[in-house]
Amino acid sequence: MSDTEASLLDYLKTYALHPLPQHALTRAVYWLTRQESALTPKAIRKFASVFDVDMNDAIEPDLAKYRTFNEFFTRALKPEARPIASGDADIASPADGKVSAIGNIADARIFQAKGRDYSLLSLLGGDGAATERLGNGRFTTIYLSPRDYHRLHMPLSGRLIKQTHVPGRLFSVGPHTVRALPDLFNRNERVIAQFETEHGLMALVLVGAMNVAAIETVWHGLVTPPQRSSISHIDYPGADAVADATGDNSAIELARGAEMGRFNMGSTIIVLLENPAVWRSDIQSGDAVRMGQLLGETR
Repeated sequence: MSDTEASLLDYLKTYALHPLPQHALTRAVYWLTRQESALTPKAIRKFASVFDVDMNDAIEPDLAKYRTFNEFFTRALKPEARPIASGDADIASPADGKVSAIGNIADARIFQAKGRDYSLLSLLGGDGAATERLGNGRFTTIYLSPRDYHRLHMPLSGRLIKQTHVPGRLFSVGPHTVRALPDLFNRNERVIAQFETEHGLMALVLVGAMNVAAIETVWHGLVTPPQRSSISHIDYPGADAVADATGDNSAIELARGAEMGRFNMGSTIIVLLENPAVWRSDIQSGDAVRMGQLLGETR
């Protein structure tokens, strides 16, 4: 297939989804994936077969033990299944998936694909302070396919300072859409978690997509749904302003490799670093990575 034919196919596959009621369909998926029925085991087995899901690393490898599709999809892994990069300056992969793009943030612009870039300020929901700090930092974008492990983990240790929810569309974030649709990640709904680390500001952008029926963070729980019409922020400035359900007023600090959230269907996570990190030279766009794998080092 020629490049022209491939590009045309990308556009056809992408723009055919424009008229669909994305949020309504995604709410239906949310409901269906949480039902217990006689069809659930069959659906799980079929999905695992079609997408060649590897259950050997799961704490519960028996597909028949999962009561709902969502339990299966967000399955936990054995701790030893994903060793975490452990050097003081190491940056660990936040997820299993494929690297969609990796490199430098230049003048608050981030590379998407095929000569396209997009605005960091828009991605962060208009947060000027964070954009100023991250505007010439580093980024990597990791796409999680349906077969991947879907819990998300910390690339560096850090203290949570802010969570932002930005409403938007729910276009597919598959490779064909990334290539064809400008400003894809700024169009889609997303949850942004900002952390102060020993190496500067780090932001993790959890991008929603078609059939990504929910995005969760470990400190907040379910962020979306419900659908909202405006950008919302929650600040976590320190111990005085942070309290969990038990009344513990300690700040929310997560170690490198700790779970920070999850997708309840596949999507994309974007890692943004203020520190001018050095990415591994042998990791390129399209490469598969595993959660905890060394991606690079902070300076």
